[in-house]
Amino acid sequence: MYTCGPTVYDFVHIGNFRTFIFEDLLRRSLKFLGFKVIQVMNLTDVEDKIIKASREKGVTIFEYTEPFIQAFFEDASNLNIEPAEYYPRATEHIPQMIELIEELFQKGFAYSQGDSIYFDISKFPKYGRLSRIKPGSRAFSRLDADEYEKQEVGDFVLWKGKKEGEPFWESPFGPGRPGWHIECSAMSMHYLGPTFDIHTGGIDNMFPHHENEIAQSEAATGQTFVRFWMHSQHLLVNGERMAKSKGNFYTLRDLQRMNYSFKAIRFLLLSTHYRNPLNFTFEALKQAEKSVERLLDFYHRLKEYQGKEKEEAEEVLRSIREIREEFVEALADDLNISGAISAVFSLMHEINPMMVEGTLKREGAILALKTIEEFDQVLGILEKKGELEDWVQNLIKQREEARKRKDFATADRIRAELLERGIVLEDTAQGTRWRKKTLGD
Repeated sequence: MYTCGPTVYDFVHIGNFRTFIFEDLLRRSLKFLGFKVIQVMNLTDVEDKIIKASREKGVTIFEYTEPFIQAFFEDASNLNIEPAEYYPRATEHIPQMIELIEELFQKGFAYSQGDSIYFDISKFPKYGRLSRIKPGSRAFSRLDADEYEKQEVGDFVLWKGKKEGEPFWESPFGPGRPGWHIECSAMSMHYLGPTFDIHTGGIDNMFPHHENEIAQSEAATGQTFVRFWMHSQHLLVNGERMAKSKGNFYTLRDLQRMNYSFKAIRFLLLSTHYRNPLNFTFEALKQAEKSVERLLDFYHRLKEYQGKEKEEAEEVLRSIREIREEFVEALADDLNISGAISAVFSLMHEINPMMVEGTLKREGAILALKTIEEFDQVLGILEKKGELEDWVQNLIKQREEARKRKDFATADRIRAELLERGIVLEDTAQGTRWRKKTLGD
C-alpha cells in the first residue's frame, strides 16, 4: 500500500493525523486478518510552500524541512502509528522522476512549454474515472493555473523550469524541479512496481492529485496503476473546516500542551468511519479520555485477576469467542470501526461483573486477556511494556520501600511528584497500579 505522507513545511495538524491514523488502522487490520503488508509513505520535501518558507528564513530546503520531518516521526510515534516499511523523500528520487517523464515524452503524453514539461490529459481518454470529474467540467475552472504556462487548464506540470533563487536539478529537459504529482507516481512504482494493491490519502487528494497519478502512471506503463483506492473524509472542528484564520487549527503539540493524552487523541481520531467526516470537539475528546481510562482500567484488572478455579464454563468461553468474531467481522466490513469498538466494550460488559463477583475462572480470564490484547493489535491503545520510563519505575519502587518502613511522608511526596509528571498511582490488594493522568484526575 502507498500512502500520501506529509508535506513537511510545518508541524502536522490533527486533520492530517486523522488520515494517517485511518491508514494505520487499515495497515493493522490487514495484518490482523492475515495479510503481509508492505507500506510506502512519501515525504514531500520540495514544493512551493517549502521553498518560500526556506527563502524567508535564509536556509536551504533541507535545513528547513529536517526539523519538521523529525517532528512528524515523533508525533506519529506518540500516537502509536506503526512505522511504514519505506519513507522515501522526494528529493532523493529525482532520477526516477526524470526517467518517468522521459517515458511519457517518448509515448507522446507530455509536451514542452517554455522551460517546463506538462502532461496532456487530452491524450488519456480515461482521465476522470476515479473522481468522476471529466475534462471541461466546472471543477477544472477552479484549478490553479499557476505561474507556468500550459495549453489547457487541466494539463498538469511534470517538470518545472528553473527559477531564480529556487533549488533545481539537472535533467534532459533543462534545470528545474519535479511537479508534485510525478513525485508520488515515481516513488510508489519504484518501491511497489507498476501495479500495486492499495493507495490511500485524504479525500482532498482524489482530485486532481490522485487522478493525475493514475493518468501519468498508466500512460507510462500501459498497466493498471492501483487496484483499490481508499480516501478518508475531512476532519471538522465544531462543524467547521479547520483553518488558522478561524482560530480552530490544532497540531498534536497544541493538544499535548492542553494536557490531553495521546491515547485519547488516537482513540477519537480512529473512532469514526474513515468515509464519514469526523467532527472534532473538546467535549468529544474528554469522552475519549474517559473511554480510554475505562479500557485501561479493565485491562490492568484483568491482568491482575486470579480466578479461584481453573476451568471456565463453556458458555463463557463461547461468548468471548463470539465477541472476537464480531470484532473480526466488523474490521472485514470496510473497517467498520464502530462495530469493532462495540465488540471491545461488549467484552468489558461481559467480563467486568464476573471479576467483581469473583465468578470468572482462570481459563476465562486468560482467554479474555488474550482477546483484549488481540483487539489492541488493531486499536493500539493499551499500555505496552517499557512505556513507563525507568525513572518512574524507580520512584514507584522507592515509594514501596518507604511504605514498608512506614515513612509515609516520603511515600506521599513520591506520589505527588509522579502525579505532577502525569502518573497516577492506585494502591490495590494486588499491589500498586499506575496509569497516565486524565482530565478527570
